[in-house]
Amino acid sequence: MMSGTISGLSPRIHELRESVLESAEDRPGTYRMVGADGEHLYVGKSVRIRTRLLSYFRAADEEKAARIIARTHQLEWDYTPNEFAALLQELHQIRRWRPTYNVEHNREREYSFIKLTNGPAPRLLVTGRVTSDGARYYGPFYDRRRLREAVRELSDLLQLRDCAERTPIHFADQTDLFSHRPDALCIRADLDRCLAPCAARCTLAEYSRRVEEAQRFLEGDTDQPLSILYERMHAAAERLDFEYAGLLRDRAERLAALQAELVEMNGMSRGSAFLYPVRGTGGEDIVYLLGHGLVLDEFPAPDDDEGWDELREVAGERVGGVASYRQYLTPDNVPESILIARWFRRRPEEWARLIPLES
Repeated sequence: MMSGTISGLSPRIHELRESVLESAEDRPGTYRMVGADGEHLYVGKSVRIRTRLLSYFRAADEEKAARIIARTHQLEWDYTPNEFAALLQELHQIRRWRPTYNVEHNREREYSFIKLTNGPAPRLLVTGRVTSDGARYYGPFYDRRRLREAVRELSDLLQLRDCAERTPIHFADQTDLFSHRPDALCIRADLDRCLAPCAARCTLAEYSRRVEEAQRFLEGDTDQPLSILYERMHAAAERLDFEYAGLLRDRAERLAALQAELVEMNGMSRGSAFLYPVRGTGGEDIVYLLGHGLVLDEFPAPDDDEGWDELREVAGERVGGVASYRQYLTPDNVPESILIARWFRRRPEEWARLIPLES
């Protein structure tokens, strides 16, 4: 008996420990604790499976590890080529089996997305669902209230409508010169916060340019909306209206934070893809194809330049077969995109190893 550890080390637990000592290796991988009825109690990962599993048998009685191993009737483990693969495999296994003792990845969180709608006069919306409706989706985000505020700022700055989808649209260049032009349906038009396509106050081309600017901002290709706010902020400060300048500063910070969060989800924008070479144990070097914030495929690492050229060609065809960004951004794969973004955020040296894949 080990002092301060799992009481008594019952024959069953002793047998589990012996199986680890005899069979487990110190390699990256995932492991599973299975209960008496075959239910999965816990799924974990480690870069040294053997060492990690043995630590459970040294846990003090009051520790979570001791409670898990006390209910375990079967130990299973799989090796992976590297830590990155173990991280992904752990996520997928947790979401498959919903183990009792897992907390992270085992909760259905409420995610929010920015939706740029389709149609003649697109709108920016906040939604909790991603559907195949022809719209563009950006995200995911956790804080819906903060997201709504940022989307409101962006819509106001670019003067995009926020009325109901069924609102009749009358562009200036699509209305007969002598026909009746309706009044704007909300006060945003009079406050210069909407181009008012409902009242023929803008052309289709004018509105489309604003929509394109919103798309480019959300994909990290322009800072124009922020520039507008900063110009207004400086003008307010020059006329000594510091209260309004402070309000504009707060609005700019919300928008900047929104864009930074989107850009951090590397690979989420349409068309961006990377090759990510990762060294493996025992020479199992892998190259992952990352796109849309997800692992689209994986390949054995090539041995020479010719092999790399062939890999780039194959990866390019794989990415080229992706019809659109929205096909990959779904609630089911949001956790993986967050996991990958967090991996590179916490490991800048890994980010530096990404190889952009030319489209």
